[in-house]
Amino acid sequence: MTVVLSIDQGTSGTKAIVVGSAGETLAIAEAELRPRYGEGGVVEQDPRALLRSVLETGRRAVAEAGHPIDVVALANQGETVLAWDRGTGAPLSPAIVWQDRRAASVCAGLSEHAEWVAERTGLVLDSYFSAPKMAWLRGNVTTEGVVTTVDTWLLHHLTGEFVTDAATASRSLLTDVDTAAWDPELIGLFGLDDEPLPRIVACDEIIGTTRAFGAPTPVAGLIVDQQAALLAEACLDAGAAKCTFGTGAFLLANTGATAVRSTAGLTSSVAWRAAGQTAYCVDGQVYTAASAIRWIRDLGFIRTAGELDTVAARQADGTLCVPALAGLAAPWWRPDATATFTGMTLSTGPEHLVLAVLQGIAAQVATLCELVTGDLGTPLTRLRADGGLTRSRTLMQAQADLAQMPVDVYPSAHATPLGAAALARLALDPRMTLREAVGPWRPAAVYEPVWSAERATEFRSTWTAVAEATVRKGDPT
Repeated sequence: MTVVLSIDQGTSGTKAIVVGSAGETLAIAEAELRPRYGEGGVVEQDPRALLRSVLETGRRAVAEAGHPIDVVALANQGETVLAWDRGTGAPLSPAIVWQDRRAASVCAGLSEHAEWVAERTGLVLDSYFSAPKMAWLRGNVTTEGVVTTVDTWLLHHLTGEFVTDAATASRSLLTDVDTAAWDPELIGLFGLDDEPLPRIVACDEIIGTTRAFGAPTPVAGLIVDQQAALLAEACLDAGAAKCTFGTGAFLLANTGATAVRSTAGLTSSVAWRAAGQTAYCVDGQVYTAASAIRWIRDLGFIRTAGELDTVAARQADGTLCVPALAGLAAPWWRPDATATFTGMTLSTGPEHLVLAVLQGIAAQVATLCELVTGDLGTPLTRLRADGGLTRSRTLMQAQADLAQMPVDVYPSAHATPLGAAALARLALDPRMTLREAVGPWRPAAVYEPVWSAERATEFRSTWTAVAEATVRKGDPT
């Protein structure tokens, strides 16, 4: 039996699971992380807390499983970066989270290159991605050490290696999306010519060994968290799509062996490089999903996320919400956008505001579904869903209604680490196919649309007008 310790190091927490050869979960350990939010778009994490959470959850999961592990896998946040000392491994800066907007000025200064950057990288010139944050760190925090994404730093502590995987590298604005290799012209554009960059490895490559969780154990199965979930949900064929409802909401659709250049403001990147092949995906982002729920919790509208379905109104009262608490991503790409409630009256209660936030999240994802359809050239027919917010029946039904397609909920709350675990199994047994490594699954719940197409269109038209007004509000006069 191949036993995998798979670690999902995310924005809001770290999860370690021990997975058996049949995909069964033998043990789980979790640790909560709370990023620091500050004025001016600041979103930071303590790197030491990230590393501590990886080591502690991994060790707890291994101890609970009571079984030797054969391989360690790691899924990561993707675009979060830090500066660190390559000799000692000590962090030299906070971890600048993907939500952080301080590097917007870097992108503004390069705006004349935006079209060329999009064609070369498949991405949008936006501070969401790694390179602007790296350049901002160098210009404002430290010129010492190396500056990389968090996965490279964590893997250095685990194995001593200096690597990143092809999927993570493709989220940097520093790689040619067609080759998934570092691009000297892009590196120069961001002023990072002198930066040592990690070796780019395949997602199913064994990169070294670690003693962090007991006996020396190979490390493989390296991938961005969202691509890991795409893999876990068996979106292996072009046109298959999923949305993860986590801190943000992230919709990805497999585009096969082609890196599609979006005409709708979405991004294209490596889904995974495994079994000797590179698969691509197109994706769109909603910056605040569970983080918006945390916000309404902190305001006192709910006590826990588990109360969403009991507190949310059964029927809307006309209140709409654009929950742009950290700006708007695709297709607007406006980090300066702010959240908006509209349509409230004296009869509006907390229950209506909670419903409006849930519908606002679903409306953004429905917009992404429509844009993905345009890029694929064929309509999405179903949407697979994972993440903690899939436990909200109200949100999932709103998603089915507004996207006008069935939503299949992944049966496990651990799609990301299970996707990384599949890649680790493939690394140990290259005779397996990717489909065999992933294995079959059936949805835990299926939400069919109950709204008519006309009602969904009317809601989304009104909601989009509010979103556009929010964006215009931030335009210079």
